Amino acid sequence: MKKHLDEETRKSIENSLERGLFPQWVLTDPDIYNIEMEQIFLRTWQLLGHESEIREPGQYVTRWIVNDPVLLVRNGGGEIKAFLNSCTHRGVHLCTADAGKKKSFTCPYHGWSYNLDGDLIGIVAGDKIYGEEMDKKDWGLRPIPRVEVYKGLIFANLDPQAMPLEEFLGEFRWYLDIMLGRSDGGMEVRGVPQRWVVHANWKMVSENFVDPYHVQTSHRSTVELGMSPEDPLYASYGHGVACNHGHGICVITSSPKSKARPVKYQGLPQEMWPMFERNLTKEQLEVFEKVKVLVGTCFPNMSFNCPLHGNEGHLYNYFNVRVWRPLGPDKVEVISWFLIDQSAPEQYKEDAYKGYIGSFGPSGTLEQDDTEIWARVVQASKGFMVRDKSLNYNNFSNYLMGYDHVVPDETFPGPGVAYSTNYVDFMTRGYHDYWFEMLTKE
Repeated sequence: MKKHLDEETRKSIENSLERGLFPQWVLTDPDIYNIEMEQIFLRTWQLLGHESEIREPGQYVTRWIVNDPVLLVRNGGGEIKAFLNSCTHRGVHLCTADAGKKKSFTCPYHGWSYNLDGDLIGIVAGDKIYGEEMDKKDWGLRPIPRVEVYKGLIFANLDPQAMPLEEFLGEFRWYLDIMLGRSDGGMEVRGVPQRWVVHANWKMVSENFVDPYHVQTSHRSTVELGMSPEDPLYASYGHGVACNHGHGICVITSSPKSKARPVKYQGLPQEMWPMFERNLTKEQLEVFEKVKVLVGTCFPNMSFNCPLHGNEGHLYNYFNVRVWRPLGPDKVEVISWFLIDQSAPEQYKEDAYKGYIGSFGPSGTLEQDDTEIWARVVQASKGFMVRDKSLNYNNFSNYLMGYDHVVPDETFPGPGVAYSTNYVDFMTRGYHDYWFEMLTKE
């Protein structure tokens, strides 16, 4: 199994990226995939969940960092702990429930049990089997090396030497704060994260969330149903922002020529507005006041969508965050959370949740549009003829669009490099540049 690129392949990919191209074979190549697991997923911050999922001591959820099972729990002192979800005796997957509340965890194989701090506290017939010499302190659950929380989102990293989470998020934090920090009490998860498997490459789906250019074509059904405007440029208005460390965001606004009454603060209830104005900076309010949709990707595989979607003729805002868990070069598991302001009225939360289910839930209209396209990309990327075929993504991500014609907008109030249209690929190029940097890092 390859763990590093050979020099010829490295130079070939590098030359393509410098010309605004991307080798199609990279999407489904098993050697590239194996190197990505070692070089990227072993070293980057991965979203595990949200604090509101484990509010009380003893509450837990089980998650994955690619192929490493993780037990995420709040201990008796209220601290968040994360462990490799594997018994230290014979390696059994310890807890298989998605979520619950317990005082301890007992292995179904030989009965070893562990407390909320991961300590080994019980061994069946321990003294008779192992003698008094065995020190239980040596056999506790293995902790995940790094666990940090940002505005309620819980991240983990398998690399003990990784840069701090806030440094890794970098410029991207300013935009996350608009969603995560605008309300007193922050956000909360409603329901449980939904999970489904699709045929796609993890890079492809991640970059899809900084690609509004696909909206008019892929989601044509929403236009025909009257859910989206006829204007083919409607997803282009606003700013595309490339942030450091491969992160990117699209700040989508209304057309400057629109005669419709502008929707303020994404249509959230007016009684919440003073709270936004208290919690956000002047510059963040300037962006948030006008935005229709915030959609983006945090490298390598966390994407989000903060839109306005309808339910029975009304529009509601929510924050949908998802992780693309790689299951192979051509398959991902989608883990999708619905988050809403804790301070929002209860009826608004329920109506917004229904809007999410109908649009970006696993059976949602827009979600089905996307998964069909993603599957067709991987279907066409496994043959011999793609070995020397480069993508410029003229529809899907269009690497060359805006390359020589669009310059940064220095008047944009947020950090990162902002461009005055979302129909550009600077965000995707930044994503792939950082992907290549991580892929070839010593």
